[in-house]
Amino acid sequence: MRQGFSFLLIFAGLISMQASTVFSADWPQWRGPGRDGKVQDFTAPSQWPAELKQQWSVPVGQGVATPALVGQRLYLFTRQGNEEVILCLDAQTGKEIWSNRYEAAAVTGAPGRFPGPRSSPAVGEGKVVTLGVGGVVSCLNAEDGKLLWRTDPYSGAVVRFYTAVSPLIADGMAIVQLGKEENGGVIAYDLNSGQPRWQWTQEGPAYASPVLLTVEGIRQVVAFTDKKLVGLALSDGKLLWELPFPPLERSYNSVSPVVDGQTVIYSGAQRGTFAVRVEKQGDGFAARPLWENKEAAAKYNTPVLHQGFLYGLTDNGYLFCLNASDGTLGWRGQTQYDRGGFGAIVDAGSVLMFLSPTGDLVVFEPNPKEFKQTASYKVSQTQTYAHPVLAGGRIYIKDQENLILWTLE
Repeated sequence: MRQGFSFLLIFAGLISMQASTVFSADWPQWRGPGRDGKVQDFTAPSQWPAELKQQWSVPVGQGVATPALVGQRLYLFTRQGNEEVILCLDAQTGKEIWSNRYEAAAVTGAPGRFPGPRSSPAVGEGKVVTLGVGGVVSCLNAEDGKLLWRTDPYSGAVVRFYTAVSPLIADGMAIVQLGKEENGGVIAYDLNSGQPRWQWTQEGPAYASPVLLTVEGIRQVVAFTDKKLVGLALSDGKLLWELPFPPLERSYNSVSPVVDGQTVIYSGAQRGTFAVRVEKQGDGFAARPLWENKEAAAKYNTPVLHQGFLYGLTDNGYLFCLNASDGTLGWRGQTQYDRGGFGAIVDAGSVLMFLSPTGDLVVFEPNPKEFKQTASYKVSQTQTYAHPVLAGGRIYIKDQENLILWTLE
């Protein structure tokens, strides 16, 4: 009897750890565990099937936020009617475990085509953090969905196309970019209390999401603002370095930075792709230019870095490959997937996957010399702007209204 009771305690402990422990197959935040688009545990078949098998499709609401996968749970952030909804689903069955909802901001004008959230949830340290289209930041207990805190410090102040920056969880903090172009900044909230630990308010947000960088032991938050790329100390938000990067014409800073050691690669529509090396300089830091390429510029796609080569989608919708050491163009594809430059790429190890806005999942080789397609599948009949989430042989697709599970079997 005592052995059975002990087993139950161990089992219960394992279950409670699911929401706070990151496993190899997890996709706990924007662009995965490292915020770099790399899938840690996907099993590619020796021969790709003619078709994928749909296991289930669940209506979850509108929105283009990428789901988070932690253990056997999926965390989604969507819009249902006039409410923003944070959902927790069973990753095997798609059945709801818990939900939390609140009244959402009205999305008007041109952005009204996408009234649902753009910002992807972040799951870490047993918490789920979301950023609503109107700037509402929420933190919930990942296990049971209990609301821990909710705040809206720049109420009513949002960028032109509403919020799109995905939260970052690090060192017991939820780091978010809030406000609008001339009135906003970066705020690091204590994950437990919801109180600000620090804030940097010299410039408002853009649409790209921040990433982490470490230089000589100093951890930094690398973030795009409306007109700059900045490095802030993770510990206190101090500005360490900055680079001007003003948008041209009707373009925006919508491409998240790519970090490779001390190198930061960044891109913007009509401007090209650039690389700098962040180095210690006296008491501060400096970003030293390495290379630039004006032939390939991303717009609404963040490239992935695979074995020294950068694979992305141009601002007018063509896949491309750049050498990350010198910026030379390896190849540019012949197929135009989306004239607006929308699309999501993930690095699944032996293959790369590109999800187009029309619901086409293109599997291709990480080949720096030429584009070589391996397979292609129709995974949705409606628009798809979220990243595909891969784990084992499973592929989760969030389309306009539904979450769909496809498998390779």
